[in-house]
Amino acid sequence: MKPTDIAKAYNQITHLWERKEFNRENGIAQHRRAIAFAKNRGAALDVGCGCTGRFMDLLQAEGFEPEGVDVSDEMVRLAKLKHPQINFYQQDICQWDLPRTYDFITAWDSIWHIPLDQQRTVLTKLIEGLNSGGVLIFSFGGTDEVGDHTDDTMGPEVYYSTLGVPGFLELFAGLNCNCRHLEYDQYPELHTFFIVQKS
Repeated sequence: MKPTDIAKAYNQITHLWERKEFNRENGIAQHRRAIAFAKNRGAALDVGCGCTGRFMDLLQAEGFEPEGVDVSDEMVRLAKLKHPQINFYQQDICQWDLPRTYDFITAWDSIWHIPLDQQRTVLTKLIEGLNSGGVLIFSFGGTDEVGDHTDDTMGPEVYYSTLGVPGFLELFAGLNCNCRHLEYDQYPELHTFFIVQKS
């Protein structure tokens, strides 16, 4: 699937995150763990920011100046309504040049939608987009092997890809960063997250 297909899919299902039943604590504890490693509290970026604004609220409360980027124009529209003072970009992270460097970057439940052959390039971009001591947190499918698939659990068909735990660790070994935390936070489901810090 192309990024434009992902955008179209998410434009159709924004209501899933707008519901009162949506758990706004989803990912918050994991982000607090990541924030604890950050050396500075300057600019932050939420990749695949969606429309809930919960990470924006957390980052602001922790002293960061957050920005958001999402491929879905409807997600960005709704995000701007909640936080009109924050810069949001409607862009494909695979093609987008980061406008600055950041002390904190999150890609929670987002970059697993990018094409498999773009995973290494995008993660390299994000790590290179960190300031010294900056932190990246991202979630992924915690398989042992590289793979991709499509799923229609949320309604429209959506694409997922992963380098697998060994693949991500191999990538980090070649970049100027250290792995600070790896957790299967919904085990036995394969939802997994890394916290990585730039040297």
